[in-house]
Amino acid sequence: MEMRTIRQGIEASPRLCARMAGVFYLITIGMGLFAEVGVRGQLVVRHDAAATATNIVGRESWYRSGLAADLIMLAAYIVVTVLLFVLFKPAGAKLSMLAAFFSLTGIAVLAVNCLLHVAPLLLLRHAHHLAAFETAQLHSLALFSLRLHALGYKIAGVFFGPYCIMIGCLIVRSRFLPRFIGVLMALGGLSYLAGSCALFLLPRTAAHLPDPTLLGGIAELALTIWLIVFGVNASKWQEHGVAQVAR
Repeated sequence: MEMRTIRQGIEASPRLCARMAGVFYLITIGMGLFAEVGVRGQLVVRHDAAATATNIVGRESWYRSGLAADLIMLAAYIVVTVLLFVLFKPAGAKLSMLAAFFSLTGIAVLAVNCLLHVAPLLLLRHAHHLAAFETAQLHSLALFSLRLHALGYKIAGVFFGPYCIMIGCLIVRSRFLPRFIGVLMALGGLSYLAGSCALFLLPRTAAHLPDPTLLGGIAELALTIWLIVFGVNASKWQEHGVAQVAR
């Protein structure tokens, strides 16, 4: 779908397109939670490589469903990024484009990160190609891959944090979404950045603190629900569009 076609669709019905963005955002959140909590959260035993390996091999189809969910999540997030870019362009074209670049970079990081979800399957299912390693070593490597996978999310947070902050600023600047949603998104983005920076710069301190990224999840969910239920104020969106053309 060409960007011009998307633009024309939004101009025809900005509220409908906002709701579409909300639906795809909900898919993104749902698939991400399913993969992280429903699959990896159920199969990965934090300090027990052997138990983790047994769970993955014994429930391989379930484990693979986590990869499928991750890929659906990323595809849906690309759609969200494009729709929000065009939707918020009247409020600030350059800032909206910069936000989209940060989001797409974060998505690219998570796409590469999916390889670390696949790695345990290769280690555990193709051990005959890794005869130099003992079984216990392969189990440890599998668990280590999943720990690196978790760190990949923190690296992505360095990009998704600024994305949420910029979306929050665009919401506050515009008048077609409530400003409290924008403030919440900006704070959520700061929480993503804080969580990532704390883990990499102050790992010992971060290990004893509550996860600050919870606020980011709440902010994104709040934006999602608002987009689905209320969409945007179409008349005010049109006002921003007219003002942008007049510049």
